[in-house]
Amino acid sequence: MAEPAVEPAAMPVQWGCSIMAFVQFSKISLAFADRDILTDINLYLASGTRAALTGANGAGKSTLMKVIAGEIMPDSGDRAVQKGCRVSYLPQSGIVHCEKTLREEAETAYKPVLAMLSRMEAIGRELEKRETGEDRAKTALLLKEHYRLGGDVEGSGYYEREQRISSVLEGLGFSPDDAERPVEEFSGGWQMRIALAKVILESPDILLLDEPTNYLDIEARSWLESWLQSFTGGYLLVSHDRYFLDVTIHEVYELFQGRLKRYAGNYTAYETVRAVELESLLKRYAEQQEEIARAEDLIRRFRYKASKAAMVQERIKKLEKMERIEIPESLKKIRIRFPDPPHAGKAALTVTGLGKKYGERRIFSNLDLTIDSGEKLVVVGRNGAGKTTLLRILAGVDADFEGRVQYGAGITAGYFSQDAAEHLNLSMSVLEYIEAEAPASLVPKVRDMLGCFLFRGDDVYKSVSVLSGGEKSRLALLKMLLKPINLLILDEPTNHLDLQSKDILMDTLGAYTGTVIFVSHDRSFMEGLSTKTLEISKDYVQNAGRSGVRFFYGNYGYYMEKIMTEEDTETGNRHGGKPERTKPEAAVAVRAAEDGVKVQRAAKARREEDKQRQAAERRQRRRENEALAVIERLEDEKQRIERELGKPEVYSDGEKARAVQAELAGITHRIEEKTKEWEEIATRR
Repeated sequence: MAEPAVEPAAMPVQWGCSIMAFVQFSKISLAFADRDILTDINLYLASGTRAALTGANGAGKSTLMKVIAGEIMPDSGDRAVQKGCRVSYLPQSGIVHCEKTLREEAETAYKPVLAMLSRMEAIGRELEKRETGEDRAKTALLLKEHYRLGGDVEGSGYYEREQRISSVLEGLGFSPDDAERPVEEFSGGWQMRIALAKVILESPDILLLDEPTNYLDIEARSWLESWLQSFTGGYLLVSHDRYFLDVTIHEVYELFQGRLKRYAGNYTAYETVRAVELESLLKRYAEQQEEIARAEDLIRRFRYKASKAAMVQERIKKLEKMERIEIPESLKKIRIRFPDPPHAGKAALTVTGLGKKYGERRIFSNLDLTIDSGEKLVVVGRNGAGKTTLLRILAGVDADFEGRVQYGAGITAGYFSQDAAEHLNLSMSVLEYIEAEAPASLVPKVRDMLGCFLFRGDDVYKSVSVLSGGEKSRLALLKMLLKPINLLILDEPTNHLDLQSKDILMDTLGAYTGTVIFVSHDRSFMEGLSTKTLEISKDYVQNAGRSGVRFFYGNYGYYMEKIMTEEDTETGNRHGGKPERTKPEAAVAVRAAEDGVKVQRAAKARREEDKQRQAAERRQRRRENEALAVIERLEDEKQRIERELGKPEVYSDGEKARAVQAELAGITHRIEEKTKEWEEIATRR
């Protein structure tokens, strides 16, 4: 595979955003065994690119990211990279750091700068040794290189690295005390935050982020959104967070059946356009299946009739040459319904005087709360505020607290947490395990339910023991939802789910008549499911008698509006008036509205084209079916006449025989004409 380096003439270089920095791919293809993963992929990423990469689970998104990063070589195609263009890549998982403190590990992002400084020192020593007048051209080149390297070092932020490192680590949720901690002490999720911090500090020209929000809370996601919006380089994101994509990207690349297609606009605009396309695809698939069924029926009916041999062979060849439309499993509409919850009283849960502390640190105190049956309550708060602690208390897992938690009449609770995967039966296959856990009425639907939780195809036959941590979490969540319970307490239920699975889960929980108390870091899921919001404040004011908890009678979107109004009021009070506030949501709404207008116009034009095409196809099918019906009637009439001709009283009477033969000749001619007419109609389809 050719990989030329391209360097435009007299092109200055800026660290963090080389002017016109780009990577370009042409006709990239890659196959694993007999499966084509990528087929004739064309992609151009440059400074200023704001793009998302999407596609069904298993479509090959991570593989394509690795190809772009240069970690996997494709089977064929060309890759062109501007000389000096730096590409940084963050994989989904699997990065572990060791043998350094957090600050030391973060500083490794500046390793390329250290190489530049070393080269500058070497040039300086060489210049000191050179005598006046010695090879002036060589001296000029060294001075020019030294000047260029000095500019790159200055632009890299190396001399402000302490401040930059502190800012990035704080933005991603690390505390100042974490800076000197050995990196081995951090869990897997925090290890990925360290890796994200490093690729940000590298200030690349092109940034590739594969699921960067998987291990981030709301605050860290918001910080990353702001950072990306101000980033001067280009980036390509893979994410299952719809809101995160809407506020950070301007175009979407979809990987579908090995091929890549670009859509302009944010993610919501892409979904609108794609929904129209998929609807058309599904219609064409259904129409093609009908056409195939008709052709196969004709072949069966006329295969052994000599007079129809040519027509039958033509139909067989047409079927063999037909480009079949395939519908992946991920596009099939799946709606699932879990067992109806048992009847319960009006109040699902009552909390009185609840308090909790760890050592000298108090999380909340004197909390009084009543949650009505059927509510969908989202618990929010900064990382470390105590959201998981509250859920554990409400679920009865943590008994070390002050006050009282009382379930309402008839309440049966189920609790899902990220460590629920530790309690699975490892000796069974995925399918066997869920079939054993499912009520008898749901066993026929188990395969569909497993598909919703990303266990598709042969994955259902995997042993539970070989599943990854994320797969086990999904299985544990499905197991709990199969139980007839009326209070669901869910801690991060959307982790490790793709967008389609999140939508299915949200629709299912939205239709669920029981009570849901949940914590999530997916804003779209939080807004779509919640009906009430409970905020836990990280900064507990012990002497003020505050509980550290506030209740909002609205969903997460309502809560955010209230919080921003409070911040506006507080800022206005400090500055003696209400300042103008630029909200990210407003900017997103404006861009989404502009994209929406374009999308609606394009979608309307496509719908009109589809209507006209479908109407023409319906007319053709109607004419074809009418011709076939006439042929069938004529064939039946011909058989009747042939039977008539075979009667003794007919063939023994010359006059009668001639009349019947004339009738037979006439109907045979009509059949030939009608068959020719039908073949002409069928050929035009």
